[in-house]
Amino acid sequence: MTGTDLPALNIADLQSLLRRREVSAGEVIDALRARIEDVDGKIGAYLSLNFEAAAKEAEVANVDLPLGGVPIAIKDIISIAGEPCTCASKILHGYRAPYDATVIQKLRAAGAIPFGKTNMDEFAMGSSTENSAMKLTRNPWDLSRVPGGSSGGSAAAVAADEAFGTLGTETGGSIRQPAALSGVVGLKPTYGRVSRFGVVAFASSLDQVGPLTKTVRDSALIMNAIAGHDRQETTSLDDPVPDYTARLGKDLSGVRLGLPKEYVIEGTDPQVKAAINAAVKHMNSLGAEIVDVSLPHTDYAVAVYYILATAEASANLARFDGVRYGYRAANPKDLLDHYGRTRDEGFGLEVKRRIILGTYVLSSGYYDAYYLRAQKVRELIRQDFAKAFEKVEALISPTSPVPAFKFGERTADPLQMYLADIFTSPANLAGICGISVPCGFADVDGQRLPIGLQLLGKALDEARILQIAHAYEQTTDWHKARPPIAAIRQNV
Repeated sequence: MTGTDLPALNIADLQSLLRRREVSAGEVIDALRARIEDVDGKIGAYLSLNFEAAAKEAEVANVDLPLGGVPIAIKDIISIAGEPCTCASKILHGYRAPYDATVIQKLRAAGAIPFGKTNMDEFAMGSSTENSAMKLTRNPWDLSRVPGGSSGGSAAAVAADEAFGTLGTETGGSIRQPAALSGVVGLKPTYGRVSRFGVVAFASSLDQVGPLTKTVRDSALIMNAIAGHDRQETTSLDDPVPDYTARLGKDLSGVRLGLPKEYVIEGTDPQVKAAINAAVKHMNSLGAEIVDVSLPHTDYAVAVYYILATAEASANLARFDGVRYGYRAANPKDLLDHYGRTRDEGFGLEVKRRIILGTYVLSSGYYDAYYLRAQKVRELIRQDFAKAFEKVEALISPTSPVPAFKFGERTADPLQMYLADIFTSPANLAGICGISVPCGFADVDGQRLPIGLQLLGKALDEARILQIAHAYEQTTDWHKARPPIAAIRQNV
């Protein structure tokens, strides 16, 4: 295999080559670097790269470790010691993380090599990566369209073979939704299953770290490395970590899958509906029993999410004041002028919008009417899922109601952008796990755009949804399709 072929491999196949010593970790780094130099000028997946450090790690890589010698890209909201951590925001200009996040420590312990930071919506607030203060990330399937968000850079990097796998984060769908729009696999673990220590907080009761990969098996391999209890993180779950690859390969005989009637909504693209219906029929043919279920409080999920997430963001982002690190306004008149101008100049429009909204719902006189009531409805949503999982092992739905949309198509109407989370945010409110896998393509203006199938599982049941997703993936060819890279090169 030539160096130019290496970046197209998935993690499992790359591991096989590394362990048979048919390729070295250094050669893998060199091949990946060449690939990124070839296409990222147009894709814009990366905010920073450190191939010099990666090459040094590759020299001493133990390829017999679980992820030995495998380069992994990291969303730029996760701390890597000595590397920039901008959260795609002007307000963190010049900041370098003083330590490794726990997930980075765990990746290194498994032999993986973190090498670059990917673009994102500023502070993970967005569904298209258009809110980045740094650059535009384009969808490899159609350069005029968004890759999804907020982990858009991570998804685009995997789709364009600029990464074998990446870490993203999600608060309301920011792993699964860009995975769907970019045609890759995205796994949101159970809340607390993966440590958030060293991850810049957006909404602390919702945030979670997870992998974006080319295959379901690759997601399981990364989960084996990053899952587990962390004493430094107070919401980390102290539960045994299974081997997430153990169930892969099992069929769907006797598996009960639920179809939530509330997830059949107006506004869903007809081609998305058709692809999901075909996927359901296919899983039924593989032995799964399909059951109709109800999640009666689904209609309130987006409103509840944007009350709770903005409230927590308002509190979490108060620390960015230009005093200790990052951007600071020039020549302030006094301390209040310093604070006001630094935050006004340093934060983007969407971040300011959410801080203001969050401050409003937490304010005296409105706390009970909005924040407290939203917390109560959140519990009802959690109970809906608990009741559904008494009948079925997993739930099926579209990941996104529409394929990738064009740049600027939704930025003028924030509510339309927020509705991109309609199928994903309920899982974050309930703290359960979910995965998106490719299940087809939509033909939009002559372009083939990926469609994502979402599977939701009960808390700590990642192994089950990985099994179901893998059974579907391995009996279809959707995950094998690649973007038109030749066209991308012509446009670079």
